[in-house]
Amino acid sequence: MSETILTNARIVTRDAVVSGSLRIADGRIVEIAEGPSAATGAIDCEGDLLIPGLVDLHTDNLERQVLPRSNARWPGVSAYLAHDAQCIAAGVTTVLDALCLGDLGFDTERGQTFRDGVRDLDRLADAGVLKADHHLHLRCEIPALDMPEALDSVADHPRVVMASLMDHSPGVGQYRDLVRYRAMRVRQTRMTDAEVEKRVGELLERRERLRRPQRDWMLARIAHRDLPLASHDDDTEATIAENLADGIRISEFPVTHAAAKAAKENGMEVIAGAPNIVRGGSHSGNVNAAELVEAGRVDAFASDYVPSSMIEAAWGLAARGTLPVPEAIALVTDRPARMARMEDRGRIAPGLRADLVRLRPFEALPALRGVWVAGERVG
Repeated sequence: MSETILTNARIVTRDAVVSGSLRIADGRIVEIAEGPSAATGAIDCEGDLLIPGLVDLHTDNLERQVLPRSNARWPGVSAYLAHDAQCIAAGVTTVLDALCLGDLGFDTERGQTFRDGVRDLDRLADAGVLKADHHLHLRCEIPALDMPEALDSVADHPRVVMASLMDHSPGVGQYRDLVRYRAMRVRQTRMTDAEVEKRVGELLERRERLRRPQRDWMLARIAHRDLPLASHDDDTEATIAENLADGIRISEFPVTHAAAKAAKENGMEVIAGAPNIVRGGSHSGNVNAAELVEAGRVDAFASDYVPSSMIEAAWGLAARGTLPVPEAIALVTDRPARMARMEDRGRIAPGLRADLVRLRPFEALPALRGVWVAGERVG
């Protein structure tokens, strides 16, 4: 039986910070003991914090490795390995790669990123070369013409553990400000104002025609999997009501106070974007996530597009005194693990996976000094 002892650590459990030692055997946590260990070979953590490995329910980071610049697609395996390394460097030991299924006509590379991403994950995970534990989160762009075909190809994939319903049409959700939306598309593309206006009209017509039937089809297609289901960029109480009627119990990145409030009052769990916390606000002009935290309307953080944002957001809340350390750390460990129905991780407790992060706080920033996945040091 392989055994590792980490000693002289401040161990963050669900309810407290314990000064002591942690014993690991065969990839599992065996014992938490107060005080230092005298065992030969024990690893001295020098008073650093020891927290559970982070669980990221939604990361788009692979897309940024695949397309580091527009029109510069990077080889898929190389991109995935870079993505995996960045996750581990950020203390993220469980990753739900949120691949986008469906394109509304502005992000035409995403179809290939989805297909290649599934293929490369299978190859790399089966070969045992990934450091983090990767799974699939299917981000279904409901009004997209190609969403059903993409979903049908992976609806029964064993690595799929979560699905979300997205609608990035102009005028709703994240893009409910049409003036801002039009300006963004002109800036991002080579289209003229008139061309963008024409595309907006086409997208609105398509949404009116396809949103509900494709939503119903998507929910029916994966019903047999009984996956955790999330809605994306909720903006109104009516949106929350529709989601509840459809059996959706997670609100992911609500963009207004009203939507987050309605979600919590109706028993839904809320995921906020960690970059919103780190930056001090939304990059797209939506609700400030720190205000949602202070109002008690956030259950977990996800990295969205910056893996390192999760620990920085959680520790920042603790450093500022907004939340106690165990509660702040739970936002990126225990709570997302339970949302993903992964009961074997997310906490430091006997019997659970030894997914661990050694952390030395520096002002409001944490420095990671060690990462273990299932008891094996990987960073």
